[in-house]
Amino acid sequence: MTALKGFADKIFYLIKNETVLSAAVILAAASAFFVKPDAEYMGYIDFRTLALLFCLMSVMAGMQSAGIFDLFAGKMLKRVKSARGLAFILTALCFFSSMLITNDVALITFVPFSFTVLNMLGEAEKRRLIIPVTAMQTVAANLGSMLTPIGNPQNLYLHGVSGLGIGEFAAVMLPYSAASFAMLAVWALTPGGGGKKDIIAAVRTRGADVKKTAVYTAAFALCLLTVARMVDYRITLIAVTALIAAADHRIFMRVDYSLLLTFAAFFVFIGNMGRIDAFSNFISGVIGGRECITGILASQVISNVPAALLLSGFTDNFKPLITGVNLGGLGTLIASMASLISFKLLGREDKRLRGKYMVCFTVSNVIFLAALFVIYLIIG
Repeated sequence: MTALKGFADKIFYLIKNETVLSAAVILAAASAFFVKPDAEYMGYIDFRTLALLFCLMSVMAGMQSAGIFDLFAGKMLKRVKSARGLAFILTALCFFSSMLITNDVALITFVPFSFTVLNMLGEAEKRRLIIPVTAMQTVAANLGSMLTPIGNPQNLYLHGVSGLGIGEFAAVMLPYSAASFAMLAVWALTPGGGGKKDIIAAVRTRGADVKKTAVYTAAFALCLLTVARMVDYRITLIAVTALIAAADHRIFMRVDYSLLLTFAAFFVFIGNMGRIDAFSNFISGVIGGRECITGILASQVISNVPAALLLSGFTDNFKPLITGVNLGGLGTLIASMASLISFKLLGREDKRLRGKYMVCFTVSNVIFLAALFVIYLIIG
């Protein structure tokens, strides 16, 4: 009885902490009752996407461990003289860095960093700024990441299945990225955004490990060449794994393997559903001609990574789908799983701020989503 209770507790813990993964596994298992496992199952898995995700997550974890991001942020903040300028830089760090290091890594790196920096302003000023700055950093990371194929997991996948070049992909999202940055700049530089108090403390950051920086930079360059389809993903997987193992094998412990398993489970589910004519025809009919709005709405409920994986299996009209799942990262707290990172980090900093943060986060997301969807209606 005790063993059974312990097993049940582990299952409950897994579902609670890995909700998306659990849902993906359940869906994959359920679909297997309708389409019995056979040789075609292996064809469901996009090994290129999984390999690139693993390599990029490993490289980003290595760069973070080596202190590269802290050093870069410290140099940017060195000449900031006001809280308003500080708010703008902290937001811009998430916006631009997410294009290359993913929205998750940008938030994991720069939200705690911003807490440290805001302490320089004193307790009163920190409490005034911490909620709006964290909310805008989250919005910035989700919006900045949508410009590039490596900015977030759904873009990496959709870039691969759509066959779009890097330039073509960026061109799809460029109007929205440009409008997003303009809106973020207006927020940060208005009196209500950053404030006017002078910063009197110096920003202190640790130095970066030069040798490891060189190794991780080389590995990252190899990943970019693979995204550009200039190097086979299998070569990159072997080379990046070897480089990181030589530099610091502990980095592999920091990879989000649950995300890789989530992708694999969804691949199985989508592959099976695509072989059921009634379901496939129904979903294709719902999505057809409405890829953007479907992507936005689906993301609000299941988040944009699963939405991209699911919907991509039933349409060939990828450009509006790319727009939809990227804009769909705005809205609810679960619309982008990266948004949960900021919420958890803020809760650790001060649990009392979570209620006010949810209000600020939701209002900000609704405003940005509405504005960007209007742009889509105009140019889409």
